[in-house]
Amino acid sequence: MRRVIKVAAAGFATAALALSATACGSTSADKAKDSDASSSSAKGGVKVGIAYDVGGRGDHSFNDSAARGVDKARDEFGGEVKELTAKTTDTEADRLDRLSQLAEAGYNPVVGIGFAYASSMKLAADKFPQTTFGIVDSVVDAKNVDNIVFTEEQGSYLGGVAAALKTKKDHVGFIGGVDVPLIKKFEAGYVQGVHDTNPKIKVDVQYLSHGSDTSGFASPDKGKAAAQGMLDKGADVIYTAAGSSGSGAIEAVHGTKGAWAIGVDSDQYNQAQLAAYKSSILTSVVKNVDLGVYDLVKSVKDGKPLVGTNTYALSKDGVSLTTSGGFIKDILPKIDEAKQKIVDGSVKVKTTP
Repeated sequence: MRRVIKVAAAGFATAALALSATACGSTSADKAKDSDASSSSAKGGVKVGIAYDVGGRGDHSFNDSAARGVDKARDEFGGEVKELTAKTTDTEADRLDRLSQLAEAGYNPVVGIGFAYASSMKLAADKFPQTTFGIVDSVVDAKNVDNIVFTEEQGSYLGGVAAALKTKKDHVGFIGGVDVPLIKKFEAGYVQGVHDTNPKIKVDVQYLSHGSDTSGFASPDKGKAAAQGMLDKGADVIYTAAGSSGSGAIEAVHGTKGAWAIGVDSDQYNQAQLAAYKSSILTSVVKNVDLGVYDLVKSVKDGKPLVGTNTYALSKDGVSLTTSGGFIKDILPKIDEAKQKIVDGSVKVKTTP
């Protein structure tokens, strides 16, 4: 995973950012507040509006990956960034208002982080045709939208291979934040990777919330309880795709000798807030949201906005498996072999369980 060094550009002042749901002990994103990180505009710089999903900047996972992309763009090009964060109580009107606020204020591009913005972004894109919008993890049918999507199932497949090769009990687990099609892709790839490696391994699956309830992405307490339940039943490797809820699962795994956690979206071994648990983080299935966000901002800066559907696949490092900590060093040849089979098409990874 690339590491971005934040450099203050000349004449560039950053306002204090109110983070939401950052602590591992946080139990809800309902306390999340709209956050504003802005700088004095630099000549020729960018003016980017970011609407985060629940958890926001500081979730150590999905939103933080997006934040790295906008930080890189801001550091390189100068300019101004406005950040707003979703709440678990959001309505469709709330999401549309958030996107509209950014577009009306002249931010361009305006990026929605997460599939929950799909319907509202369609309306906003139609309302502001001169603004370039971007959405992560969904496809919106509009001429001025960059649909930034990933092959999550491919990265998760490699995570499943790693889990199968590291389990000592032939029993592993998967925890999903919400049982929506996107997170089902993570589950499908992981389970297939496990069973293609060793069909005898048992895989427990649990989701933290269901339907329109998005609290499963921002409830570390739920993640911790779910992981502990799997550990108590004998699982010794647990992969969690649940935003900031994953920090709770990682904490639970750390409390069980010999157990491993697999992180998601960001390289969670290198997250400062998870440093106390890093010795238990086997690897992370990274989704390089930062790459997609940076590419969009750069395209607008260059006057050639990206639109349509842009897919970031394993073959283009859109998803990957981290090696931080050296815990999968011994199995890297088999991981690389599995990766090559996906890239050359000899292994087709499922997108549904």
